[in-house]
Amino acid sequence: MRIPRIYTQQPLASGATIALEEGPSRHISKVLRMQLGRTLILFNGLGGEYSACITLAGKKVVEVAVVEFSEDNRQSPLKIELAIALSKGDRFDFVLQKATELGVSKIIPLLTDNSNIKLSAERVDNKLNSWQQMLISACEQCQMNIIPELLKPIKFNDWLGQCTSDLKLVLHHRSVQSLKNLEKPQSLTVLIGPEGGLSQAEIELAQKNNFQAVTLGPRVLRTETAPIAALTLAQYLWGDF
Repeated sequence: MRIPRIYTQQPLASGATIALEEGPSRHISKVLRMQLGRTLILFNGLGGEYSACITLAGKKVVEVAVVEFSEDNRQSPLKIELAIALSKGDRFDFVLQKATELGVSKIIPLLTDNSNIKLSAERVDNKLNSWQQMLISACEQCQMNIIPELLKPIKFNDWLGQCTSDLKLVLHHRSVQSLKNLEKPQSLTVLIGPEGGLSQAEIELAQKNNFQAVTLGPRVLRTETAPIAALTLAQYLWGDF
C-alpha cells in the first residue's frame, strides 16, 4: 500500500508531535479515511521528508508523531526555469502540474504581446494562491520535497533581463536548431509563448538577450504541450531521465 505524502507549513523535527492544519487533517480523516496508528510522509517544502504516525485521528484535527528524517529531495541535477505566457482556461493549471512533475525549480508566468489576459491585483493574489496549491499537490504526488518557486505574473520585457541561466532557450517553430546539438548546461531557462505565439519583436528581443531559438520538430505544438515536450527532452539529454 502506498504511503500518503502530506504537505504541512509547520516546522518538522524527529520526535515532535504536531497537530496538522485543517486542510491536511480533513484530507487525512475524510478523504483518505486514515485511522490511528497509520503511517504517512510529511514534508514542508524546505527540503527532506519525515515519516510519521497518526496519534490522534479526529474529524477536524489529526495529530502525528514525527519519526525519521530522509534528506532525499528528488531534485533534478539540472536547474530548470520555465518562463511561459499566461493562457486561458485551465491550460496554465495543467502546465503548472506537469512542469512540477518534470522537475522544474522555478516557474515565471509571463504577460506577452499575444497573451490577451488582464488580471487585477485581487485576481493575481487569488490565482497565486490557487497555483501554489497546485504545485503543492503535484509535489505530494510526484514525491518532490522542495516546491518550485512561483513568481508573480510579470511583463515579458520586465523579466527578460533578469534571467541568468547558463543556457537560455526560446521555442520557435521556424528555427532549425534542436536541443540535441547543444552543450550540457548546469542551469536552463525555457521560454514559451501563448496560444498565438511570441511576437516577432519578442523573439528578436529574446535573442538579443542571449536566448537561442530552438525547435521541437516540424509540427506546431500547443502552449500546454510545448513545455511538456521541452522539459522531457531537457531532462533526457541533461537531467535525470
